[in-house]
Amino acid sequence: MKLNYYRDTDSLYIELSPKKSVETREIAQGLLVDFDKSGNVVGIDIDHAKSKLDLTRLETVSLPITASRMAG
Repeated sequence: MKLNYYRDTDSLYIELSPKKSVETREIAQGLLVDFDKSGNVVGIDIDHAKSKLDLTRLETVSLPITASRMAG
């Protein structure tokens, strides 16, 4: 998973999968979800991210990863 913040558009894109998006649906105002050809969610785009999220802090809780997997 990757988090990408785009300052010029003030949007945060959460990439859940490297698969190509073939469809985007706006599920709430400024919240868009990308789907692959099989209908799986591959990404989430949050418009006006600064006004909706605290972008100064990122916290993970109980993720099943090890340090060696994070290095890649």
